[in-house]
Amino acid sequence: MQLTGEMLIGGAAVLGHDAEIQAINPATGETMQPAYPGGAGAEVERACALAWEAFDTYRALSLEERATFLETVAAEILELGDALVERACAESGLPRGRIEGERGRTVGQLRLFAQVVREGSWIGVRIDPALPDRKPMARVDLRQRQIPLGPVAVFGASNFPLAFSVAGGDTASALAAGCPVVVKAHSAHPGTSEMVGRAVQAAVRKCGLPEGVFSMLFGSGSKVGQALVADPRIKAVGFTGSRSGGTALMKTAAARPEPIPVYAEMSSINPVFLLPAALNKRAAEIGKSFVGSLTMGAGQFCTNPGLVLAVEGPDLDAFLASARTALEAAPASTMLTPGILKAYQEGVARLKGHADVEQVAEGQLCSGPTQGQAALFVTDAAKFMADVALEEEVFGAASLVIRCSDVATMKAVAEKLEGQLTATIQMEDGDVEHARALLPTLERRVGRILINGYPTGVEVSHAMVHGGPYPSTADGRSTSVGTLAIQRFLRPVCYQDFPEALLPEALRDSNPLGIWQRVEGELRRN
Repeated sequence: MQLTGEMLIGGAAVLGHDAEIQAINPATGETMQPAYPGGAGAEVERACALAWEAFDTYRALSLEERATFLETVAAEILELGDALVERACAESGLPRGRIEGERGRTVGQLRLFAQVVREGSWIGVRIDPALPDRKPMARVDLRQRQIPLGPVAVFGASNFPLAFSVAGGDTASALAAGCPVVVKAHSAHPGTSEMVGRAVQAAVRKCGLPEGVFSMLFGSGSKVGQALVADPRIKAVGFTGSRSGGTALMKTAAARPEPIPVYAEMSSINPVFLLPAALNKRAAEIGKSFVGSLTMGAGQFCTNPGLVLAVEGPDLDAFLASARTALEAAPASTMLTPGILKAYQEGVARLKGHADVEQVAEGQLCSGPTQGQAALFVTDAAKFMADVALEEEVFGAASLVIRCSDVATMKAVAEKLEGQLTATIQMEDGDVEHARALLPTLERRVGRILINGYPTGVEVSHAMVHGGPYPSTADGRSTSVGTLAIQRFLRPVCYQDFPEALLPEALRDSNPLGIWQRVEGELRRN
């Protein structure tokens, strides 16, 4: 595919006139072609107008038509072949295997949501038939279903150029819900974004859908993104990125005459709790595997284990010795962008310079222009709880170990933590009661709790939760990964005393869609 540097607005390719974006190969420092001039108010206006025009037609598609569209997007992405993988590797510095895995995850998400659309339980049908003879008062006929919110603005993520970007989980779930999507592509991988955007555009055309079902904009800075969120035709936002970026969008969305939900995944340090029996039995093993998780992908995962809590003593010392050995052998890794590297270096420098923090180890020295050096630090529980700055996320392969006097202190630290995406418990049979005591706190603080694993790696499935209390996400009742993500872009509508001819098919007694209906409180599928 010949890259042109154009935005995709409906069925058209449009060259912007604002400041240019150019990808930088982080492995070499090379500036990549072509340049991508940014959009402005006119392009935002056109994309939102087309999305609004497309909304009622798109949401009225049959379940089969919508599912087929999602599968067509997946097929068009695969048709891009090696060219997509090579461009994504060059723009991100990520290895080929990682990008191929991401491509598989991206098309897998689209196909999974196609299955969800066909199955139909997400429509949430509830039927309470009329009871005209009920005493002392008759009951009217009441029927409820979920309908799509409207056009959704999706912001591509820096650290997942495929799976959390143009056709990633936010886009897939919004399209599955029946919402047109306007994507603000991430400036770190514009070429990858153009390729995937053209694949989605081709699928819209092949399926004969209104052109406004999908658009994609470029823009440096925050101007395009803020204009998109402020547009009255946008009804929800999906975002993965920094806390500052997410909260800025939340403020814009809340200040609108009609406020809208922002589903922003922002910051998390993902605490790991090393319980005493596990530490006594497996200290060296845990230290090595922990570093493997910490340094995976240069630590550029929102689920990276940035905090470790354990009871001080010889077993914790053995863990630290093992982690030190593993970390010192870890090669420096290419980070996604110069800006992300700079922020990581500043975060590490902040910990190095903190009077109450001791450095345990560093990884190998950097040899490339955008490489980060892994780092591990330690402090004690009292000092950690006394300084909120120590809880700030360092996005990259850096982690802080908290020495605790006992398990009760570990729980006290957990009570103090902000909302997190994950928490991990390393335990043995002898730790069951300690784990049981921790669980109520962790359930209040996080979206996913792991036993004897590591949080890096998020399965796309029906049961996955990739979300958590603020500030890990803007709305802890939601997830951005897994099939429950469709619920973010739906709302309930009740239909009272409708004649059969006017009822949506999903709410009819004959159930022509063959989906699950909750009738008088009982699930049926006749």
